[in-house]
Amino acid sequence: MSRQSSTAHPIQRCAIYTRKSSEEGLEQEFNSLDAQWEAGVSYVASQKHQGWQLVDERFEDGGFSGGNIDRPGLKRLMAAVERDEIDIIIVYKVDRLTRSISDFARLVGVLDEHKVSFISVTQPLNTTDSMGRLTLHMLLSFAQFEREITGERIRDKFAESKKKGMWMGGAVPLGYEVKDRKLVVNRGEKKVVQIIYETFIETRSLTETCYRINDMGFRTKLYRRKDGSTWGGKPFAKTTLRRLLQNKIYLGLIHHKGDWYPGQHTAILEQTPWDKVEAIFNSNRSLRRTESRWRHSPAFLRGLVFGPDGIALVPTSGRRRGKRYRYYTSNTARKKGHRENPIPPLPAEPLEKLIIQEVEQLIHQPELLIMVYRDGKNTEDTLTYEQTVEALQMLKTIWQELFPNEQQRIAHLLIDRIDIKDTGLTLRFHSEGLPGITDDMTGGAA
Repeated sequence: MSRQSSTAHPIQRCAIYTRKSSEEGLEQEFNSLDAQWEAGVSYVASQKHQGWQLVDERFEDGGFSGGNIDRPGLKRLMAAVERDEIDIIIVYKVDRLTRSISDFARLVGVLDEHKVSFISVTQPLNTTDSMGRLTLHMLLSFAQFEREITGERIRDKFAESKKKGMWMGGAVPLGYEVKDRKLVVNRGEKKVVQIIYETFIETRSLTETCYRINDMGFRTKLYRRKDGSTWGGKPFAKTTLRRLLQNKIYLGLIHHKGDWYPGQHTAILEQTPWDKVEAIFNSNRSLRRTESRWRHSPAFLRGLVFGPDGIALVPTSGRRRGKRYRYYTSNTARKKGHRENPIPPLPAEPLEKLIIQEVEQLIHQPELLIMVYRDGKNTEDTLTYEQTVEALQMLKTIWQELFPNEQQRIAHLLIDRIDIKDTGLTLRFHSEGLPGITDDMTGGAA
């Protein structure tokens, strides 16, 4: 479009920008955006004698806050400014563009660079002069202050409402639905929640409870969006199950910032099953802390044992009749549940003793002497054959007297990998650690 007209005034290409914070009312035939647009059109028409002309494109953002500038309509507007397609931007009020002084400063920088003026229909100012900029900054300061005060009032009201036990929105938990902005019990879902608690009390296991309730056909709550699409309605996972089992909303309480307040809705659970579930979680947490301490104690087959699927077996433990038993369990089973277990848990002590016996047999084999001497010479030239014989002979003599952790350390030096299969186990030894054994036994090959 040419910027020159046949009159004395050059053509000023005008763009109207409109914004509304909420989507409420946008479906109406004539809404707030339309009202802002009409006001802008009338203003441009009143300045026609100054060469003002409205551009074809309409720039608007419905349902976007003025707290930031990440808005599609505003982005299109600023892109047009940077392409030098606009001379004047018109808004109904300054805060329609932005409520943030820092954001406005950035926008004004771009407008100044491209010599674009900024006009408010209801606030007589123009950014082409210094007084207009000062007035604009003052208006934006008040707009930002108003926004912050409004936000504080909303947060305070929200907090007070929750403390009074009112439902203030969010994802409705299984067992309830919302009517007239209040939580009411959904009888069918209430029964599902109660069965889930009963099942967990019986099994004392999140994993087993997941299996059972999913096998019963129970699913997470199904939600419907305004556009008709849905989300949820999926099989339970341990994380979603844990949240459900620890949600005090079922006791008739409402949560706000770490505290629980008596709610205005009806409780689904009585205190007794809730206390039982809480006790199970506390007991399991205590057991996990015990297992955690144990996992950091010597478990010398960690990282050496692999199941039929090639996945490492990891140390775990369990209790029966008050006594703790250690196992090596497939990592696959730990992550996906025992149904995916390629191999049953292996008792740790018998397996470790078997491996120690294999190592003991190895150190009595004549072939080991040659292997140790050959590999030792590769790393330490001063190692003699006599020193190697003396070290291994000493190891054979004192093997039974070594502390278990010393036997385990030597086994670790010798074993490369242990594969557990249906047909038995296979040990693969490596020789890289052998010189370390002789070094320890002889006090160094110096």
